Amino acid sequence: MSVKIRFLLVGKPRQRSFRLIAIDSRRKRNSNKFLEILGFHNPQTKESKLDKENIQKWLAVGAQPTLTVKNLLKKHGIKKEIPKINQST
Repeated sequence: MSVKIRFLLVGKPRQRSFRLIAIDSRRKRNSNKFLEILGFHNPQTKESKLDKENIQKWLAVGAQPTLTVKNLLKKHGIKKEIPKINQST
């Protein structure tokens, strides 16, 4: 199963806001069967609240953010960190 980090559209038609969710990539954008809510973003007020720990967790296991989400994560300073492998030689 490949996981995407994408926006879920919520709100009224002219007052749109988005939830940031982790979802199976084969599901539709507004499906109720998402894996986890990771935060929200309101483009009108430029307000956003992200759960950085859970986003890092999903990125570490291979979740791919969409392009818009990737730009939002860069703006908030969240980077994909590669887990360090402890090698004893």
